[in-house]
Amino acid sequence: MLPGLEGISSKRSPGLAPAMAVPRALLCLAVLDVAVTWVLSPALQLWGAEPLLALWASSLVRLCLLSACLQPVSCLLPGLTSGQLRDLRLGLATCCLLLPTYTSLLVAVGCPCPELLHGSCTTRVLALSYLLTGLGFTVNQRFLPEVGGSQTASLTRLVSCLKPDSSRFLLVAVFLVLSSAGEMAVPYYSGRMTDWVMNKDDPSAFSSTILAMAAFTIGSAVSECICDCIYNATMMRIHTRIQGSVFKSVVHQDIAFFDTQHTGDITSRITTDTNTMSDSLSEQLSHLMWCLMRVMCLLAFMLSLSFKLSLFTLALIPFITIIPEFFAHFYQNLSADVQASLAKANDVAMETFSSMKTVRSFANEDGECRRYGERLNDTFQLNKREALFYAIYMWTNSLSGLLLKVSILFYGGSLVTDGRVTSGGLVSFVLYELQFTSAIEALLHVYPHVKKAVGASEKVFEYMDRKPAMPPVGTLRPTKLKAHIEFRNVTFAYPKQPDVPVLKNVSFEVRSGEVTALAGASAAGKTTCVSLLQRFYQPQSGQILLDGIPIEEYEHKYYHSKVALVSQEPVLFARSVEENIAYGLEDVSTKRVANAARDACAHQFITALKDGYSTDAGEKGGQLSGGQKQRVAIARALIRDPQVLILDDATSCLDNETEHMVHQSVYSRAEDRAVLVIAHRPSTMERADRIVVLEGGNVVEEGTPQQLQEKGSSYHRLLHMQSPDVGSEQLEGGVVETELES
Repeated sequence: MLPGLEGISSKRSPGLAPAMAVPRALLCLAVLDVAVTWVLSPALQLWGAEPLLALWASSLVRLCLLSACLQPVSCLLPGLTSGQLRDLRLGLATCCLLLPTYTSLLVAVGCPCPELLHGSCTTRVLALSYLLTGLGFTVNQRFLPEVGGSQTASLTRLVSCLKPDSSRFLLVAVFLVLSSAGEMAVPYYSGRMTDWVMNKDDPSAFSSTILAMAAFTIGSAVSECICDCIYNATMMRIHTRIQGSVFKSVVHQDIAFFDTQHTGDITSRITTDTNTMSDSLSEQLSHLMWCLMRVMCLLAFMLSLSFKLSLFTLALIPFITIIPEFFAHFYQNLSADVQASLAKANDVAMETFSSMKTVRSFANEDGECRRYGERLNDTFQLNKREALFYAIYMWTNSLSGLLLKVSILFYGGSLVTDGRVTSGGLVSFVLYELQFTSAIEALLHVYPHVKKAVGASEKVFEYMDRKPAMPPVGTLRPTKLKAHIEFRNVTFAYPKQPDVPVLKNVSFEVRSGEVTALAGASAAGKTTCVSLLQRFYQPQSGQILLDGIPIEEYEHKYYHSKVALVSQEPVLFARSVEENIAYGLEDVSTKRVANAARDACAHQFITALKDGYSTDAGEKGGQLSGGQKQRVAIARALIRDPQVLILDDATSCLDNETEHMVHQSVYSRAEDRAVLVIAHRPSTMERADRIVVLEGGNVVEEGTPQQLQEKGSSYHRLLHMQSPDVGSEQLEGGVVETELES
C-alpha cells in the first residue's frame, strides 16, 4: 500500500506536510502489522486451527488492531485529511483481506496452495500484499478518479435522459452481446484446430471448424452493423431532444438572466457543450460499451480455459499499464510546455508584425529576429526532451507488452507440460489475452472522454434546470380591454446594480384614448418604465396594473399581443421584410402585412426594394437603413392592432416630414388605444395629450403640455434646453445613462 497511497496523498494534499503525513502513518502501521502477524499466525497454528480458518482469523484480527491504531497514529501525525483517513482505512482493509480472499478462491477451485496457507507471516508474502494494494490504489487514482457529488448527479441526470429510449438500448445490448460472442469464435476454434493438427484424430474437424468460424464471424459482423445503426439513430434522437430542451429552457428565462450572462456563453452551452456531450456519448460511450462487453466475454472464455493462467494475467496487467503511463505523464507535461513555448514565439511574431512601423523607425529588425530566435531555441530544447520521453514511452509500452506475452507463454507452457492445459487451449488463451489487453487499454483511453461528456452535461443541465426569477405566468385572457395602465408606487433596481434604485416610488397612469409622453433627462427612468411594462423585469415593490389587474396575471402571449413595443433601435431578424413584420404571428396574409406597412409609412420604400416584401433584411436588419428599420418595426407593432402601443423614441432616425406622417397615422387610432411615448424631441412632447416628467427616478410633475409650460418648472426647462444642434440624448444637466437604461 505504501507506493500507491503515497502518490495519492501527495496529489490530493495542498501542501508538503499533509502529503508526508500519509507515508509516516503507513510506516508506523506497517511495522505494527508485521509484529502482529509474526506473533498471531504461529499462535493460531499451535492451537490446532484449520489453516484457512487460521488465515482468515489472523487477517481479521490484524484489520481490527490496525483500524483501532489508526486514530491514535493520526493524532500523533497531524495533517491527515478526512479523505486521506478514508483511503488509509480502505487500504488497510484491502491489504489484510487480500491474501485470505485469494487463497480461498484457489482452495475453492481445487488448487493446492500450502505456501500461502502456512506462509502468511513471511516477509515476502506481506511485502507482496502491500505492493499489490498500493498498485491497486495507484491504478484507481490514475484511471478511475473519484467522482464528486455534482458529477454523480450529472451522471444520474444523463442516464435519465436515456430512459425514453431504454427499449432501443436493450436491443443494442442484445446485438452487442451477439457480436462480442461471435468474435470469441475465432480464438476458440483456432485452439481446436491446433489440437486437431497435433493429434490428427478427426480429419473432418478442419473443414467443420473453418465453416463454424466463418458462420460466427459473419453473424458477428451482421450483429455489429445492426447494433451500430440502432445506436447511432438513438443517440441522434437524444441529442436533438436535449438540445431542443436546453434552447426551450433558455428562451423562457427572465431578461435579467440575459443581462448577467454573455450571449457567447449562452450559445456555447446550447451548441458547443451539447455537441461535446452528444459526441462523447455517441462515439465514446459506444466504444466504452463495446470494450466493456469484449472484456467480459474475453475474461469468461479465459477463465473457462485456465483459472490459474487467468489470475496470473490479471495480476500482471496493472504492472504493464502503470509503467508506460508513468512516462506518458511526463511526456504529456512536456507537450504542454512545448505548446506554451510556441505560443510565446507566436506572441513575439504577432507583436512585431503589428508594430512594424515602430520596429522600422528604430531600426530594430535584427533585435526582433534575435528575440524570436531565442523563443524558437527554447522550443527546440523542449522538443528534444519531448522526443526523448516519447521514445522512452513507446519503448516501455512495447517492452511491457512483450514481457506480458513472454510471461504468459512461460507460465502457460509449464501448465501444458503438467497436463493442466492443452496446446490448443494455450493458443486460444494467448489470442484471447491479446484481445483482452487491447480492450483494457481502450477502456482506459475512452474513460476520460466519457468523463468529459459528464462534465459538459453539468453545464447543459444547469441551464435546463434553471427556473426563471419572474413569477409564474398568468392565465387571464379577457375578451376586451379598456387599456388603462397604472404604475402604483413602483420601485426598481437592475440585477447588475441591486443597490442603485432606478425608479423610486413611481406612480402615474396611461389612459386609453390618450397619448402619454414620458419626458426627462437621460437616466431619469423612462426606458426602465417601458421595460417593466413589457414584463422584462419584476419591480422590487409596487405594482403595474392593466385595467386594475397586475400585469403578471395575464397570459404571456395574450398580454404581448395587446401591448406592443417599438424601441429606438429595433432588432430585425435575418429573414424577409414580410416575415419580420409578421414576426410571432401565424397565417398572416400579405394584404394584412401591406396594410400595416402603409400605416407605418413603410410600404413605399419596401416595394422599391429589389425583391419587395421578400427582400432579406439581413442580420439584425443590416440591409436596411436606421429609418427603414424603425418603420418596419412600427409596422410589426401595428399589425397586431395593440390596445397599448409603446414608442420608445421610435422615430429618432426619421426626417421631420416622415416622422410627422408616422405620428399622424399612429395617433389617428389613439382614440381606441393607449399610446405611451418616450419623448426627447420637443415636437413629440407637444403632440402628447399628457406628459409625465421623470427626474432621478421620481415623477416630478404631470399634466398637459400647456399646463406644464405655464408652470415654468422641470418640463419648461427641459423643453427649452433642447437645441437643434444637440442630440436628443444630450440634455443639459443630464447624467450618463446606465448600461441598461440607454
